[in-house]
Amino acid sequence: MTKDMTDGKPIKLILGFAVPLLFGNLFQQFYNLVDTIIVGKFLGVNSLAAVGSTGSINFLIIGFCMGICNGFAIPIAQSFGAKNEKTLRKYVANSTWLALLFAVLMTIATIILCRPILRLMRTPDDIFRGAYTYIVIIFAGIPATILYNMVSGILRAMGDSKTPLYFLLLSAFLNIFLDLFCIVVLHMGVAGAAVATVVSQAVSGVSCLLYMRTKFDILHIRKDEWKLEAQYVRNLCVMGIPMGLQYSVTAIGSVILQSAVNSLGSIAVASMTAASRIGGFFACPFDALGATMATFAGQNMGAGKTSRIRQGIRSANSIGAFYAVISFGIIALAGGKLALLFVDRTEEVILANVKLYLLCNSLFYFPLALVNNIRFLIQGMGYSMLAILSGVSEMIARALAGFLLVPLFGFVAAGFASPLAWIMADVFLIIAYGKVMNRTERIFAERQRMESVEHKQPSC
Repeated sequence: MTKDMTDGKPIKLILGFAVPLLFGNLFQQFYNLVDTIIVGKFLGVNSLAAVGSTGSINFLIIGFCMGICNGFAIPIAQSFGAKNEKTLRKYVANSTWLALLFAVLMTIATIILCRPILRLMRTPDDIFRGAYTYIVIIFAGIPATILYNMVSGILRAMGDSKTPLYFLLLSAFLNIFLDLFCIVVLHMGVAGAAVATVVSQAVSGVSCLLYMRTKFDILHIRKDEWKLEAQYVRNLCVMGIPMGLQYSVTAIGSVILQSAVNSLGSIAVASMTAASRIGGFFACPFDALGATMATFAGQNMGAGKTSRIRQGIRSANSIGAFYAVISFGIIALAGGKLALLFVDRTEEVILANVKLYLLCNSLFYFPLALVNNIRFLIQGMGYSMLAILSGVSEMIARALAGFLLVPLFGFVAAGFASPLAWIMADVFLIIAYGKVMNRTERIFAERQRMESVEHKQPSC
C-alpha cells in the first residue's frame, strides 16, 4: 500500500503519485462547487455572496489546520524514507496528541472571534447574517477537518495517495446529497450547506482512520510509543506550525483583498465567489504537484539522495508548464460561459466579471506552478520557515492590491492580485531553493566524507 519514492524514474513516480491527489483535489473542488451552485440556484445571489464573503477567513483558519497536518507528515515521510519504522510510529503518536490539542484550541478561539472578524472585513449588512451562520458552523467542524487531513497526510507520507482519494470520493458524494437534503428538503438555508460540509468531512475522516488502523501494520503503535517526547514534539512543531502559518500568512492577504472586494458591494462579492470556485478547479493540478513534491523531497531527504530532488523539481516544473498552457486555452475559449453554472444569463455584470477574473489569473498559471512545486519541495526537505517568508511575499502583494489597486481600478485589480502574489513569491522561492540545495549537498557530502574516514580507520 505504501510507495518508496527514493528509487525509479522521478517523472514516473511524480505522475503516479500526483494523479490520485489530482482526482482528490478535483472532487474536493467539485463538492465545493456544488455547494456554491446549489446555494446560488436555490437561495439566490445574496446567499451566494454570503457564503463567498467567508472564503478568505475560511482559508485563513482551515488553511492553518491543513498546514499543520501537512507539516506533521514531513518527519513521518523522512522516517519512512530512512526505513526507521519505530521513529515513524513515534512521530505518528506524538502528532496525534498535538492534532487533538490544536483541534480544541482552534475550535474555541474561532467560534468566539468569527463575528468581530466579519465586521472587521466590512461584510455588507445585507449578507452579514448568512455569512456568520455559515462560517460559525464550518469552524465548529474544525476537529473533523484536522482528523481527515492528519490521517490522509500520514498515508501520503508513506507514499499512499490512493486511499485518501477513495474516502474523499465518499465525502464528496455524501456532501452533495446532504446539500440537497438540507437546503431543498429541510429549507435550512446557508446553514444547510455548512452542515453538509462538516458532516461529510467527519464521515470521511473517521472512515479513513478506521481503514488505516486495519490495513497498515507499520502503524500499529505500541503502548510505549504513545508517550509524548520533547524531541518529537519539538520536531513536529518546527515543521507543522510554520507550514500552518505559511497558509495563514498567505490568507491574511486574501482577507485584506476580500475586504476590499466587499466594499464594492454584493455583486462584486458574488462575482469573485463564482470565479474563485471555477479557478479552484483549474488550480487542482498545481496543488497535486505541490503535495507530491513534499512527499518526494521528504523521502529522498531521509534517504540522502539530493540529486533525485533536483531531478524531481525539473520534472514537476515541466509538467506544470505543459498544463498551464492547456488551461489558459480552455479558459480563453470557455471561461465566461462557466459562470452560468452559478447565475442566470440576466446577471450580465457577474458573467463579465467572472470572465475577466479567470483570464487575468490563467495568464500567470506557470508562476503558480513554480510557487507550489518549489515551496512544497523546500518544506519536504525540512525548511518550513522559508515557506512562511514566501507566504509573506504573497500577503504583501495581495494587501497592496486590496489597499491601493482595488479602490482605484475596481474589480479588475482583484483579478491581477493573485498573479502579482505568485510572481513575488517566486522571486523569493527560486533564490531560496538554490541556497537550500547547495547547503544540503554540502552537509551530505561532509557526512559521507566522515563516514568514509571512519570505515578506513583500523579497528583495535
